[in-house]
Amino acid sequence: MMGTLGRYFFIRYVITTFWFLVGIFSLIFIIDFSEQASRLANLPHYSITGALLMTALRIPLILQQTIPFVALFSAMAALISLNRRYELVVTRAAGISVWQFLRPFVLGAFLFGVLAVVALNPLAAWGTKRGEALLAEWGASRSSDSGSIPWLRQIYNGTDTIIGARSVQDNGTTLLNVTVIHFDPQGTIILRQDATSAKLEDGYWLLNEVTETRNGQLPRRLKTAQLSTNLKAEFVQERLAKADSIQFFDLPAKIEVARSFGFSTNGMETQFHSMLSLPLLLVSMTLIAACVSLKFSRFNQSSSVILGGILSGFVLYVVTVLVKAFGSSGIVPPFVAAWLPVVVAMALGSTILLNQEDG
Repeated sequence: MMGTLGRYFFIRYVITTFWFLVGIFSLIFIIDFSEQASRLANLPHYSITGALLMTALRIPLILQQTIPFVALFSAMAALISLNRRYELVVTRAAGISVWQFLRPFVLGAFLFGVLAVVALNPLAAWGTKRGEALLAEWGASRSSDSGSIPWLRQIYNGTDTIIGARSVQDNGTTLLNVTVIHFDPQGTIILRQDATSAKLEDGYWLLNEVTETRNGQLPRRLKTAQLSTNLKAEFVQERLAKADSIQFFDLPAKIEVARSFGFSTNGMETQFHSMLSLPLLLVSMTLIAACVSLKFSRFNQSSSVILGGILSGFVLYVVTVLVKAFGSSGIVPPFVAAWLPVVVAMALGSTILLNQEDG
């Protein structure tokens, strides 16, 4: 009997989760398309079709952030629906405990988390890269996800140079709207080069559409210019890459490469462990949903109890993001930052259910 009942509950959970995803997808698409259209409409090569494509590319990344709330709301909706239709009452009357009929929901949440890690995360990383390339084609001066201007410093053949860019493409090997500042041994600026783009080749940066400015001289325009460098593509990629833009399966290799260059890997390690812990985070959300949804409907689950469950899930999500920030900055070890909130939430949810159901 439990096998048949378990399949029934599992299917109900999957259907509820699917409709929540459809609703959130539609809402995100409408809001993001409106925001992108108003923000990018003045770009030279902007088009409505391109804006629709841009929104479609961005949705996986945004949807990835909502996965914990989808798991919480879908579990609450499924359990409350079963309760109001007296199906949980019949289940209990048949001698099946809460720990038994919650297994399909826990399994569904775990599989949902696994699917988000192995499918949605790589799709979000790919969409982010394609979206940045599309923005560059439109003539945008800054990447849509770039919060600050990336800078690189190189000292080669006695020349101290700082390279800055408004946008980064091709994992850091292509820079757009580039500024190169040259210093003499005394630290005085001797030359500034402004270029529309820079491409990292073997042993040099190839600058395009360059304007050179020297002290006391008129600016000089060049079609192309070369800047010698000893930087390797792998170094630039690790220096400019953001942890949340790297897909899950590439993170271990990226972490090893970053360590070999002496970079801090706290951000990437925290992201890696956060992805690993995501399935169990969704299980925690399901346990929280069960704590406020299993009361017999005859007593009418009060809005305050349901609101308490939503607030509890929101607090767990905020704490998870906050501790993750601590892990990325090195204040907390990445492993602890990613797993501690999940373990604590699962322990609290299990404790509350034990107290409610078993006394």
